[in-house]
Amino acid sequence: MQEISTKPYLLRALYEWCTDNGYTPHIAVRVDNQTRVPRQFVRDNEIVLNISFEATSQLQMGNEWIEFSARFSGKSHKIEVPIANILAIYARENGQGMAFPVESAGGEAQDSGADAVPADEADAPAPRAVESSPAGDAAAAKTDSAATGPQPDDDGSKGGGRARLKIVK
Repeated sequence: MQEISTKPYLLRALYEWCTDNGYTPHIAVRVDNQTRVPRQFVRDNEIVLNISFEATSQLQMGNEWIEFSARFSGKSHKIEVPIANILAIYARENGQGMAFPVESAGGEAQDSGADAVPADEADAPAPRAVESSPAGDAAAAKTDSAATGPQPDDDGSKGGGRARLKIVK
């Protein structure tokens, strides 16, 4: 029998820690052809999602998938995220959480029913604790860069707004 990854258990534990402390849990997700999210909110094949009780409906955090319904721009979408594609889980208010290495890379992502915007596009070491700059309203799947202004993207352009994670030792 193949051993189950610790990742889904850590995700559920940190989700519970966030909610028990009154924090808003967010997940950073690598978007590929297995991921079902509204494409217009995907930036650089990544999206940040608010997975709090208030922002989701029918949240199910299994060992292979996180599934829920959420509203984006007033329209309900069914969200399906493979556990392997979750990059991090953290509290919006203080950035405390955990980052994970990417376990899979796929093609383009599937749309959850919204107007599509085309996208450009093995076992991992133990996850590390992280601190991130707090993200904005990820229920709308956008990150907040208003306080610091636009940050340069990986290509050097100023369109940023992506949450930045800092490794804490």
